[in-house]
Amino acid sequence: MSDVTKVLDRIGGGDPGAPRDLLPLVYEELRNLAVHRMALERSNHTLQATALVHEAYLRLIASPRDLHWDSRGHFFAAAAEAMRRILIEHARRKNCDKRGGGFKRVDLAQCDVDQPSDLTLDELLALDDAVQHLEQEDQEVAQLLRLRLYAGLSVTEASRVMDISRSTAYEYWEYALAWFSAELG
Repeated sequence: MSDVTKVLDRIGGGDPGAPRDLLPLVYEELRNLAVHRMALERSNHTLQATALVHEAYLRLIASPRDLHWDSRGHFFAAAAEAMRRILIEHARRKNCDKRGGGFKRVDLAQCDVDQPSDLTLDELLALDDAVQHLEQEDQEVAQLLRLRLYAGLSVTEASRVMDISRSTAYEYWEYALAWFSAELG
């Protein structure tokens, strides 16, 4: 059992000092995740990777009822989701004068998850809305999609985090691409 897993177990057991012990163990990995995620954002983004790590970590440990992670992978998936939400909220705040109107749909097949994205705020919000709609239909496919788009994981890496087979992960990815193609026409 790794040190991270041991501390996660202590957190799940209600140890009040465990969140403080966890941060030094996961900080570099969270920072790398945030740097990768910020590379996918527009170049003039006002949020920095360090601030994203700190905000995500605070959100993860803020709610005592949600302090249970089954594994290291589960924790990092939760961290990636927290970062995604922070970036979406940031985009919505920056775009609040346009909220509710003129959003363009973005074809997922055109998004290259391995390269920095030049998505506008409207496109980012439209993509997030589409991912939320997909989640209503199939949560596991949406989770894989989020890990690919927002955490920058490969299909194989996402399969490990989700604890599913590589072939199932590729099936989910193909389904997500087909779903977006049909949804966005």
